[in-house]
Amino acid sequence: MEEKLSKDHCALLNKDEENELEIFGYKTQGWRRVLCIAGYILSCGALLLLFYWKPEWEVWANCVRCSLEEADIVLLRTTDEFQRYTWKKVTWIDLSTLALPVGSNSDAPLVADKDSVINKAIMKPQLKVRCIQVQKIRYIWDFSVKEFKKVGSLEDSNTCHSIHHKFGAGLTREEQKIRQLVCGPNAIEVEIRPIWKLLFKEILNPFYVFQAFTLTLWLSQGYTEYSVAIIILSIISVGLTVYDLRQQSTKLHDLVEEHNKVQVTVCTKSEGCKELESRYLVPGDMFLLDGKKLSLPCDAVLIDGSCIVNEGMLTGESIPVTKTPLPLVESPMPWKTHSMEDYRRHVLFCGTEVIQTKPTGRGPARAVVLQTGFNTAKGDLVRSILYPKPVNFKLYRDAFKFIVGLCVIGVFGLIYTVCVFVSHKKPVADTVAMALLLLTTAVPPTIPAALTTGTVYAQRRLKKKKIFCISPQRINICGQINLVCFDKTGTLTEDGLDLWGIIPSEGSRFQKIHKFPSSTPLPWGPVCGAMASCHSLIVLDKKIQGDPLDLKMFEGTHWEMDDYSTAQDRAAALNTCIVRPGPKASTAPMEGIAILHQFPFSSGLQRMSVVSQKIGEEQYDLYMKGAPEIVSSFCRQETVPDNFLKELKTYTSQGFRVIALAHKVLNPGKDVDMSSLEREEAESGLTFLGLLVMENRLKQETKPVLQELAAAHIRSVMVTGDNLQTAVTVARNAGMILTGSKVILIEANEPQGSAPASIAWRLAEESKANTAAPHEVCANTEEKITLEGETCNYHFAMNGKSYQVIIKHFYSLLPKILVNATVFARMSPGQKSSLVEEFQKLNYYVGMCGDGANDCGALKMAHAGISLSEQEASVASPFTSQIPNIQCVPELIREGRAALVASFAVVKYLTLYGLIQFVGTALLLWQLQIFGIHQYVIQDIVITLLVCLTMSLTEAYPKLAPYRPPGQLISPPLLLSIILNVCFTIILQTCGFLLVKQQPWYVVLASQRHCSPGNQTMSPTSPGGNGTSSGAQSSVLSYEDTTLWPLSSINCIIVAFVFSKGKPFRKPIYTNYVFSVLLALQLAICLFLFFADIDAVYSGMQFLCTPVIWRFYILLMLVVTFCVSLFTEDVILQNKHLWLLLKAWFGYKSKSPYRKWQRMLQRDPNWPPINRKDIAAKGTDEIYINPTYEDSNED
Repeated sequence: MEEKLSKDHCALLNKDEENELEIFGYKTQGWRRVLCIAGYILSCGALLLLFYWKPEWEVWANCVRCSLEEADIVLLRTTDEFQRYTWKKVTWIDLSTLALPVGSNSDAPLVADKDSVINKAIMKPQLKVRCIQVQKIRYIWDFSVKEFKKVGSLEDSNTCHSIHHKFGAGLTREEQKIRQLVCGPNAIEVEIRPIWKLLFKEILNPFYVFQAFTLTLWLSQGYTEYSVAIIILSIISVGLTVYDLRQQSTKLHDLVEEHNKVQVTVCTKSEGCKELESRYLVPGDMFLLDGKKLSLPCDAVLIDGSCIVNEGMLTGESIPVTKTPLPLVESPMPWKTHSMEDYRRHVLFCGTEVIQTKPTGRGPARAVVLQTGFNTAKGDLVRSILYPKPVNFKLYRDAFKFIVGLCVIGVFGLIYTVCVFVSHKKPVADTVAMALLLLTTAVPPTIPAALTTGTVYAQRRLKKKKIFCISPQRINICGQINLVCFDKTGTLTEDGLDLWGIIPSEGSRFQKIHKFPSSTPLPWGPVCGAMASCHSLIVLDKKIQGDPLDLKMFEGTHWEMDDYSTAQDRAAALNTCIVRPGPKASTAPMEGIAILHQFPFSSGLQRMSVVSQKIGEEQYDLYMKGAPEIVSSFCRQETVPDNFLKELKTYTSQGFRVIALAHKVLNPGKDVDMSSLEREEAESGLTFLGLLVMENRLKQETKPVLQELAAAHIRSVMVTGDNLQTAVTVARNAGMILTGSKVILIEANEPQGSAPASIAWRLAEESKANTAAPHEVCANTEEKITLEGETCNYHFAMNGKSYQVIIKHFYSLLPKILVNATVFARMSPGQKSSLVEEFQKLNYYVGMCGDGANDCGALKMAHAGISLSEQEASVASPFTSQIPNIQCVPELIREGRAALVASFAVVKYLTLYGLIQFVGTALLLWQLQIFGIHQYVIQDIVITLLVCLTMSLTEAYPKLAPYRPPGQLISPPLLLSIILNVCFTIILQTCGFLLVKQQPWYVVLASQRHCSPGNQTMSPTSPGGNGTSSGAQSSVLSYEDTTLWPLSSINCIIVAFVFSKGKPFRKPIYTNYVFSVLLALQLAICLFLFFADIDAVYSGMQFLCTPVIWRFYILLMLVVTFCVSLFTEDVILQNKHLWLLLKAWFGYKSKSPYRKWQRMLQRDPNWPPINRKDIAAKGTDEIYINPTYEDSNED
């Protein structure tokens, strides 16, 4: 039933975005609908259930294909590898109920903004709008281009000028009403999902449906205790899951609820300004920021005044950020393009907090609503939690394949039972019941529950270690991580920087260095002026707050900052920031400096500047600070010292953070408005002032953790926004790059004029400052086999600009570079997430550890994103560590490995338990018998249920092994383990079954269970009971049953012990006290029941009395099985060396793309290239980098 894609029937929704969907149009047909309803009734709801699992079938059955324009149902399909389907009803919004102005039926647009999609979506004269709602976002049908368009945000095509002119004065009341109806309320509403809904969703899982069928069958056979056990287990499992989901739902609801009811002052064209609840805001509304602290209820663009915002909610970093108004310029470019990637400095994001506003002379600060509801930055974050990308992890798919495999075995059992019972001419009812019974025996109903418990325990252990997890199924994936990307500042190195020194420059020559801390204060001069005023610090609650780097720089001058609330002079009226020399500062020839205007810092521009004025003087000064390479390019070349690059390299190569300062006198004329100053014009022809050198120390935990990861053969990569040279030095000092390893710097350049794009490779000289790293990190000979000859003698390093060029023009080189790249510097947030994605394409399992600020996208993209943040905001990443260093990384990998191995062990155990029972039951059915109810109860509740609940309690092994656990269930060691143990079971039980018949005391029909000698009488009881209590004894009692029960029960205990492997990923089994004690107790109970010559026990268990010597024979068979099974599992199957030898023998090579590249590059004599330049071939395709939420903070 494959969809034939015709142009009108199918389209793409959210093209090229993360949540891209294919959309197909369908029309409901009456007669099809009637047939389906009849089908629901006739199948007793089974068809309805099938449609619930397969929504596309429901649409195909009820509807016919049509164009999207005529459709009343749309079918949606994700474009990722999972291709999941959902369907939505097309609804109509009726605008005719509004009291619209006269003449609205004419051709005049209803919404003043002519470009608005709303105008193109209104169907006239009916005044109706077609819409669908997908994942909380509303789309309306645009009649002009015949496609569904997202609604709830201002069009990106607006220019700076049009935003000021169309929306600067507010909307009309009528337009507000239309937009409210079409865009919906401005609220991020997350309902706390009712428990009954969660329950239904969980219970209708195909597995639980199969379980319900099993339960019905067992209950009909009178196996009440067994059914109750399964019911209890299922209730525990479903309860745990529902509780977990409900907790998450409540947490998310509480997180977003408070921002839905904020009071804002909205201005309309006709009625002036009035207070309004934020849920009534619409895109295009103009509201005032009147100085009160405000939690922003929407995304808005600032058009007048400036303000300071805490973006901790989105980024996890509580550093105040300054926002500036959108410039009023006559540019034909859309406003975002005009500001380039820096447009965020004008945008106030939903969920962030306005701490301070600075009005202009024209009145309070004003902003225009850009996006509302789930279209906002915060809404996007909440949606990514509500609709997470499915985790493509083999374990869950393999577990499903396993269940299917077991079902197939069950079907063979069913056929076998039917043949046996038909040949004995048994009633149809008995035949069907017994056949289904054997089918259900093969499939253990506890697999999903057992997998859940393993993850729940791991989550609990992580919580004790202060690592919190919002996506528990990712814990297992952590066990497969083999590459970790680290942010540098605040992650590998200390958060704060210490001021080390300043190297002033005069007359294009560097002067003597001024070290910090020093006994003499920094003398007054342009350098001191720059350090005192070129920052974005603010005084909040009598405390100076802001970027740690700015703070350290300002403290170095010993100047002080005026608090607005206490300042009384003229400057305070304009809300200008004033800095004055403090008592410890060197004397300055002025009272202070007023900072009039800021061009804020952004990671895109890598610089910031301020316009200031000395109090009591006429002239204005512009000070700039930023990345040295950038700042020097804005300076007049004659002011930049000739040895600038050499000096810069001297410090960066020692791991210092270097920032350049520059200055210029501005002459804008009298009474000019600073906010209308063009940044490009102001920031030109500057005088170079010197270099500010800051020390960024490694955290003390960094080095040992990176050594531990290297010893475990887990690659570490640094992805930072800092300077390349500094990053390389930090990587050397941290031990990421070992002593003696070469670093090859890659520099790629965009095509310029007729010259094509180029890529240059040059060797970096080793710095003197690097510290000797321990040698044992390099793979020793034994581990080299596992690494397949991976070498660690060279590393690539590059910056974000080169990365971008390589992606665009040298994409074929990218995998070769990534296999050995260790340092990525000056990376923008979008590039960070693109890099993670490229590593994943090479089949690396990528962990990303960052401090949450501009790593949001990468943290979400990685298999395991760990955010070092106190904030609840790190909802952007699956894991949050409240211990602010990278110790959490090996901790998480350890727990992941333990959880993964535990999951495998549980699935293996349950498979064997099912098959052990299956073999025993099949043998007994050969003579029309079955295990007794209490016999099943002991196996299912006393043994299996308890084993499943406690097997995963074993903790992770403290040392990381130099290899990973197998990543899939369907791998040779695991499959062989199951197959061989099943063979041992078949041999064991068949031997027992056949040998008992050979014994001299054996009789076919025995009714006597007393063990008193000479009292054994035979009575002819029919074995063909129907399984109810009256005839149950005869269908159970036999010497075969009495022999098979201990063989199968104790075999279950044996495999539980054998599969609970300790080292290298988990602690030894005896450290799991609960499990060890339970196994001992279970064994004791089984032996007691079997060896105790007590009539009450025998009659309850439906055993026959057998000679003691026979019982010892059975015990001997079990001991042999235990030894063989343990030997096979530990000495053969878990033997890493043996498998490596076999791989080498058969010439097996890993199929992972990164392994293939490693092997290929080892054979390539021309790799790595050193000191050469390559040119791009003509006509290479550009590759688009997926933009994510990018923050304008520094690394």
